[in-house]
Amino acid sequence: MSKHTLKKPSKTDWRGVDAMRDEDIDYSEIPELGEAFFREALVWPGRKQQITLRLDPDVLNFFRAQGRGYQTCINLVLRKYMLAHRRGEEFTPPHDDA
Repeated sequence: MSKHTLKKPSKTDWRGVDAMRDEDIDYSEIPELGEAFFREALVWPGRKQQITLRLDPDVLNFFRAQGRGYQTCINLVLRKYMLAHRRGEEFTPPHDDA
């Protein structure tokens, strides 16, 4: 990492870190990552895509009222719906002919 990319000077002794051998690292405070961790781990979905999405005014107003990050919240709701659908949970959204 270049020192020019940091906003504040690092207080870390990077020369000491670089000189450290793997066997000198103390892992005692780091729990082991077992099967359950990797089974539950989130696979990063990748870069988000910008789209145009038409929402009912009351739905949009609800999410906007949540404050900053409302678009991320909409994404999370849609993700939870997608995951539930993949698990086979039954949910049939109402069809809007508008």
